[in-house]
Amino acid sequence: MRTTGIKPPAPDTRRVWPPWGRDLLLAGAVAAGGVGAVLAFTDVNSPLRGPFMLFFLLASPAAAIGAALHGLEPASRLVVALAGAFAVNLLVAQAMLAAHRWSPSGGVAAVAALSLLMFLPVLVQRLRSRTARRRAS
Repeated sequence: MRTTGIKPPAPDTRRVWPPWGRDLLLAGAVAAGGVGAVLAFTDVNSPLRGPFMLFFLLASPAAAIGAALHGLEPASRLVVALAGAFAVNLLVAQAMLAAHRWSPSGGVAAVAALSLLMFLPVLVQRLRSRTARRRAS
């Protein structure tokens, strides 16, 4: 019996998303989060206010944490980002309740500010690496 060795697996040609699908999904998530923030700040009595605001409160810190964890596998990054988003929301709610300053629009503003603060170091690092690559070439 003769063995020829182990053959490498054939490349996987299946695509889960079409080329434009990921961008469309991201644009929809940003739009839904923006609608949730606007509905929270304008104090509109709409049945969509609660779900969109909840989406913003979960997606905003999760996106900021997920951007910082670019070295992890996608599934691990998703789990850690969602757990971090829950932690950020719970800490904001606890701090606002302890200070007797709870309001839905205040909670959205605090979570948005914390998400922005978590995303800024990632943005600065990406801009620095882009500038370094331009200088090198």
